[in-house]
Amino acid sequence: MVLDANILIRAVLGKRVRSILVQYGGRVRFVAPDAAFSEAEEHLPTILGKGRAPVAEGMKVLDAVGKVVESIGRDAYSVFEIAAKRRLAKRDEDDWPILATAMVFDCPIWTEDTDFFGAGVATWTTDRVEMYLENVAND
Repeated sequence: MVLDANILIRAVLGKRVRSILVQYGGRVRFVAPDAAFSEAEEHLPTILGKGRAPVAEGMKVLDAVGKVVESIGRDAYSVFEIAAKRRLAKRDEDDWPILATAMVFDCPIWTEDTDFFGAGVATWTTDRVEMYLENVAND
């Protein structure tokens, strides 16, 4: 399953996403393009700086998440850049690495972003992702 940057950020800020990652991490492969990790690293200091938690602690949590969620390099997903951008046209084309990674692995995206809806890949939101993970983990 491919994680969007917003899910990586939620893993740092809250308990639910982290709990799901820990619960299923040994049975389900979680991946995210390196661009998603970069986006999370870019936005977390601002978010954490608003009194949520010390920035250094939040970045340590993101590093820990990186032990459960495999970072996928651009070389692996760039082959689908044009196709992913085409599918995301008139939406957020900057999210193409997420979609391209899902296309490489032929798997769904875990996101809270509606830009992926109708892009040809299944998407799951946090409130429903466990339904998918339960089935995959038991296969």
